[in-house]
Amino acid sequence: MAKKIISEGKTTNEAIEKGLKELNVSRKMVDIKVLESDDKRSFFSILAPRVVKVEMTLKESESENEKEIKLKKEIVLTEEEQEKASENLEKFLKDFKNELPEDTEYVIKKDKNVIYVELNSPNLGFLIGYRGETLYAMQNILSAVAGKGIENRVRVILDIEGYKAKRQKTLEDLAEKVARTVIRTRKSVKLEPMQAYERKIIHSKLQANSKIETNSIGEEPYRRIVISLKK
Repeated sequence: MAKKIISEGKTTNEAIEKGLKELNVSRKMVDIKVLESDDKRSFFSILAPRVVKVEMTLKESESENEKEIKLKKEIVLTEEEQEKASENLEKFLKDFKNELPEDTEYVIKKDKNVIYVELNSPNLGFLIGYRGETLYAMQNILSAVAGKGIENRVRVILDIEGYKAKRQKTLEDLAEKVARTVIRTRKSVKLEPMQAYERKIIHSKLQANSKIETNSIGEEPYRRIVISLKK
């Protein structure tokens, strides 16, 4: 069920702004219904404090696991496109390797939906960056390189020294730990902003938990997950 709150203010705009701040979302992400307005006030209530109440409901598309759990329709690459994408990457990585530590090796794996690239060396931490920021930027560059001269969009998945598997394990452990805290304290917990790929890991890990629900709030690049008890 979509999350609802009742917000109050001296004016409709004030009530809405308070509600948006509480939900930590933008106005376009909620449905708003005015419950009590100050438009019609009786003679006897004219001296009473002015109060406007609005009901705010998170839109379904934003509250139900943000649709991040659902699989996107994959583009299917022909064998010729797979070969061309691999050749583009091979040419780029062969030159790029000269700028990396001498022991760096790379592997390119073709697939009809995605091209996988692995970079291996104990000294590539600078290419991963804080929480994988540099890695994901590099992944976008490789996707553009792979798609040169190809009509279809080519998706490249990059991993460096098994970082993604390690990060997934860290996030899954975090999800379980926070879920236990939420169940024990009965209070919702907001996680720090994460990339869509990482939010999907959290959503998926807790999807089967009958006591917990997860929702994504906020806008990129500050979008984050809220873990709370099911109502």
